[in-house]
Amino acid sequence: MAGLVTSMVIGQLVSVVKDKASSYLLEQYKVMEGMEKQHKILKRQLPAILDVITDAEEQATHREGVKAWLEELKTVAHEANEVFDELKYEALRREGRKNGHYRKLGLDVVRLFPTDNRVLFRYRMGNKLHRIVRTIEIIVTEMNAFGFEYQQQTLTCKQWQQTDSIIVDPENIVSQSRYEEKEKIVKILNDPANSSTLTVLPIVGMGGLGKTTLAQLIYNDLQVQKHFQIKWWICVSDDFNVYDIARKICTGPVENDNEKALHKLQQELSGKRYLLVLDDVWNRDPDKWDKLKACLQYGGIGSAILVTTRIKGIAQLMSTVEAHDIAFLEKKFIKQNFKTRAFSLPHRPRLLKPNTWKYAISRE
Repeated sequence: MAGLVTSMVIGQLVSVVKDKASSYLLEQYKVMEGMEKQHKILKRQLPAILDVITDAEEQATHREGVKAWLEELKTVAHEANEVFDELKYEALRREGRKNGHYRKLGLDVVRLFPTDNRVLFRYRMGNKLHRIVRTIEIIVTEMNAFGFEYQQQTLTCKQWQQTDSIIVDPENIVSQSRYEEKEKIVKILNDPANSSTLTVLPIVGMGGLGKTTLAQLIYNDLQVQKHFQIKWWICVSDDFNVYDIARKICTGPVENDNEKALHKLQQELSGKRYLLVLDDVWNRDPDKWDKLKACLQYGGIGSAILVTTRIKGIAQLMSTVEAHDIAFLEKKFIKQNFKTRAFSLPHRPRLLKPNTWKYAISRE
């Protein structure tokens, strides 16, 4: 199991959780109210784990106890990741209410957000966080007993979160599993009858379903490459900085002056039919989107933006056409993908049993 455990890159997952636990939004909108003690413990313990995680992953190749320890860490890190996603959603909801964005988004979007009952929310999230902290404290005690040594991590959380347009699919499993969805979206983007200056089509779904992968398939489709004169892929993530996005799109050096960056963006897009992918968007601020969209509308007729997001409210805010709700993969494709990835490891015969994929599907 050592190769498989190491390939999961658990340290990177813990880094993501650490960054989410340190988000300014949690403090600013008081979503950790009543959970301050657990929050402080996590902010101390997670960096301590990251200090030795590289050594732990190396020792897992020859120590069974360390392998089991890493598996337990991975499980609780996934749970913590989901909890901090919920806390972030709540912080964004409160931010939206404070800034009056609900009125702009409309009543249907408001109904998508969590309950306004802060006592109920605090009770529910407090119970989840308490269980996680209790497990983390046991993990840290065991960590100290193993005697792991500090090793500098080679990859930061921000670097790990970045995505790009390159898709790795040597067996064409991903292409087959998303073929119908890809063709549907490509047809919309390439529609010769489209007289709109800009089409914005969001791909929506929970984390891990394959939104980025579907966007990669569309981005690299031969018909898409022929149809659009120019293409860009930008991983947005938490920071929807209009000026940084403008600079990433522009070719050549761009001045530090923000307004000049937007002006150059307008000039470069002028009259060109382009495709822009904005991957992993979390921004709920209509003003930021309106500012960027005003510049992006300088492109030629038939230009398009493909957005991936977990949040339907964001899709409704940005879309000009109906958003695409990504489908769950069929079990046969999950099985094929799991076998291709896990069973291709060099020590596969010793690592995994033939029916391991069934367990993986049952965990979905």
